[in-house]
Amino acid sequence: MSVFHVRLPRKYQQVNLLRSFIYLSFRNKSSLRLWEEDINTNIKINIENHWAKEVVNKSENHHGKRSYYVLPMFPYPSGNLHMGHVRVYSISDTIARFQQLNGINAIHPIGWDAFGLPAENAAIERNIPPHLWTKTNISSMKNQLESLGFNFDWNREISTCDPSYYKWTQYIFLKLFEKGLAYQNKAQVNWDPVDKTVLADEQVDDLGCSWRSGAKVEKKYLTQWFIKTTKFAKHLYDGLDSKDLENWKDIINLQKHWIGECNGVVVSFSIKINNEIKTFDVWTSEPYKFIHGNFIVMSPSHALAQELKDKNIMNLTCYNPLTENEIPVYITDSYNYPDGRDVSIACSTIDEEDYNIGQTLNVPVSDKKIKDLNLELEGKKAVDIACSKNVGGHFVSSKLKDWLISRQRYWGTPIPIIHCNNCGAVPVPYDQLPVTLPELNTSISGIQTLDKLDDWVNCKCPKCSSSAKRETDTMDTFVDSSWYYYRFLDPTNQEAPFSKEAVQNHMPVEIYIGGKEHAVLHLYYARFMSYFLHSLGWTPTQEPFKKLVVQGMVMGQSYKIKSSGKYIKPEQVEKVGKEYKDKVSGEPVLTQWEKMSKSKHNGENPERLLTTYGCDTTRLLILADVPPATPRKWSDATLPGVLNWQHRLWMTIREFLKHRHNVSSNSLSSQDFEKYEEKIWDSRNFLTATTTFHFKYTQKLSVGISRLQSLTSVLRNNVPPEVVARSEEFEKALAALIIMLAPVTPHFCSELWAGFLSAPNRISSESNLINWQQDVLHQKWPTVDDHYKLSLLCKVDGADRCELKIEAKNLINVKHDDALQMMINEEAIKKTIRRGIHKTKYEHYPDCRAILHIFTNRKVKSEKEAESIRA
Repeated sequence: MSVFHVRLPRKYQQVNLLRSFIYLSFRNKSSLRLWEEDINTNIKINIENHWAKEVVNKSENHHGKRSYYVLPMFPYPSGNLHMGHVRVYSISDTIARFQQLNGINAIHPIGWDAFGLPAENAAIERNIPPHLWTKTNISSMKNQLESLGFNFDWNREISTCDPSYYKWTQYIFLKLFEKGLAYQNKAQVNWDPVDKTVLADEQVDDLGCSWRSGAKVEKKYLTQWFIKTTKFAKHLYDGLDSKDLENWKDIINLQKHWIGECNGVVVSFSIKINNEIKTFDVWTSEPYKFIHGNFIVMSPSHALAQELKDKNIMNLTCYNPLTENEIPVYITDSYNYPDGRDVSIACSTIDEEDYNIGQTLNVPVSDKKIKDLNLELEGKKAVDIACSKNVGGHFVSSKLKDWLISRQRYWGTPIPIIHCNNCGAVPVPYDQLPVTLPELNTSISGIQTLDKLDDWVNCKCPKCSSSAKRETDTMDTFVDSSWYYYRFLDPTNQEAPFSKEAVQNHMPVEIYIGGKEHAVLHLYYARFMSYFLHSLGWTPTQEPFKKLVVQGMVMGQSYKIKSSGKYIKPEQVEKVGKEYKDKVSGEPVLTQWEKMSKSKHNGENPERLLTTYGCDTTRLLILADVPPATPRKWSDATLPGVLNWQHRLWMTIREFLKHRHNVSSNSLSSQDFEKYEEKIWDSRNFLTATTTFHFKYTQKLSVGISRLQSLTSVLRNNVPPEVVARSEEFEKALAALIIMLAPVTPHFCSELWAGFLSAPNRISSESNLINWQQDVLHQKWPTVDDHYKLSLLCKVDGADRCELKIEAKNLINVKHDDALQMMINEEAIKKTIRRGIHKTKYEHYPDCRAILHIFTNRKVKSEKEAESIRA
């Protein structure tokens, strides 16, 4: 072989090369050795089959390694993956693999949000029990996820419909019940006439329609189960300002809008109706009224008013727990109730408006007004009393309601309560959990409800042993998915939902990836549950998720006939000039980008992509070009660029092997050789820094991928064979390129790396960038060289003003004050800060770059001027 005739430094002598080749033949899985063939789908699929076991289930010993919790959205097992699934899990898998290459233990779990209406309705349509339908779908989707090469930790797999999981959902419910945060009350509710169940306010759209069935909801008065999320409203609202939350951006505003400004206080009053004591919440933005208020006004639409509708309501009174006095209740619709409320407390001796309404209602109160009263101190006193008596006192907006969790359907977590005529609502003892769903027959028809199953409903009271009945409502599926991220960390615990030790070093979740549709409901409920569990002392932090990556929707191009609005399939459309027409009728066709849907014929089947291009190309397609947060307009038009890049990478390894095996005579001068090496060195460092920045900090994976495309171009554009054959810098750059692409296309890069390792004439030392004895997924993520100069940029009032170049080994130690002092000494900065510095902000990405933001007094002045003009 020509390898034995190449002149190399003594430390790279042939004997060492031969020893390494022999070692590698035993240590590493070899490539398919198809380099002389042009890359095509068959080769890609053969590569994926060849490397399938090597790229997943890296069950190594991670003890002592720092962990990084990557949590993608909790999927509902519909049975078929859609492009939204492909996108979100391609993002999470890439981030998890990136962290592993950085020597960090990436926790990347998966499970199934398996209860709920869609599964139950689908099962009814097919005349089979929901558990069989769900089990089949889970198996199908698991196979599909595995075919995409996602490296999930299947040892952590959980399913919300498994009794071993919902036992602990029931356990947490009982803890809420013990704390007075789970309660049953009669209320006006949203009834879905199609799905025959109650919906929370959050599950009804702006047009008053069900988010599931699309039916117009009806208003009913029913006794339901609620969770008092409002007690944590102020904490949840204020928590959104925490500096620990990264990249939440407009999600903060969505959450704040949903919670509302917590400018009022709630206290629970009680009233006796038909010899039964019932409670109701009273909200006011003036809490002094809880002490000095002298009557209650209630809307006729209030659930209690409905109960009293056909009764004599003269001299109706309720109990004020703060003053321990009875005060009169007046039912009227002429009061200006707070937004979202239908009851209020009035104080006619202080508030002029309340005095007027009192006159209208003939409230027997004195005309004498209370004066010289410190209302703020009285309000604080009222809040303190309410909190001490555990009857409220928590701040909340008027519009926010407690979470209605009752669902009148079979396929959900049973509520662990027993109703006894003697004892009332009795919690199921902890040692009797789980309360399991009764099994249905092998075939079902029509909607099933637990109240029809007498053998299951009838039971004994745990307190007095008399005959009793089980609660027949099940929980909203959002209860199951409000705490699953904790169970992932301790999935086999049989003594508790999870142990404090198991979650101590892994919470909050480092990065959560999900669609924007989860930014209100799921995120609000998950945050509430996390705050509640933290209040019990079970968890180390209140907030469950540190950083959010809100993925944009995958859009498909749809076509519909202009005159009728009927959607037609793409193959029925032809383009005539600049217009689209129906091939059959010739009618004009409108085209637009919309959410993928079968009814709109604009969906993309991931199975087609896997069969046609392979899983790595599919992953690359979904991640390239568009950052995760941006909507993805899916089109085969993006295919040529990705396919061509893979072809160029394949050719690069082919040529690398060719030139390393057949080293030509050196026709380049040493100066020219060094120029090529210097260019490659500079490109490798610059593109490593920028790729790292976007993979590690911004999660704009598409931008990082584009940098790897740039590095490919550097290695392919007019690089002489002698450089490919002899350059250590070329070797390092090629290795860095394959390693950095590996999180995106792990099978393809495993093959590229195996080819790279098989080349003779190695130049880089083992301790430098490349570990010659390990596959690509066990390499270290490349870093810039110590003496490469990174950017320290200064922005003044948002504009770039000065950029300094600092060696990487020094930038890592540059703190905020250091950067400020450096910039103040620069002439370009001195000119722009003459009016003084208002504040500064320092963004330090030590392995990539640093940015110092300076905001001047001039900026503050101009903002005030603009504000005054707007006013």
